[in-house]
Amino acid sequence: MGEKSSEDQVFDSVAELFAVLSTPIRLKIISAVCQGEKNVSELLSEIDTTQPNMSQHLSMLYRSGVLAKRREGTQMYYRLQSERVATLCRAVCTQVAIELEGEAQIATADRLVPAMHR
Repeated sequence: MGEKSSEDQVFDSVAELFAVLSTPIRLKIISAVCQGEKNVSELLSEIDTTQPNMSQHLSMLYRSGVLAKRREGTQMYYRLQSERVATLCRAVCTQVAIELEGEAQIATADRLVPAMHR
């Protein structure tokens, strides 16, 4: 076997990203941090899960490069690393909403994955 082609490298990278995004709670986390960084307590108030489960998913999103983090005192704050993931999630959510409910649901998709706040 030779080296992977650049096309194979792209497909591998995309498959890894889709694997990271394949869990609904991770999509909810991405949606929650689109408008700005949040700490774990703020995320737990928006997303129905346990603190250990939230931490596990935040760790995965951080290790995969989807999220960035910073510490302030005892709190850890998370934010999107790049607009790329938000754009991808918004596009997919919009398309699914259209297919499920019609174009009136586009607003719902925009609410689920809002534009990233700078």
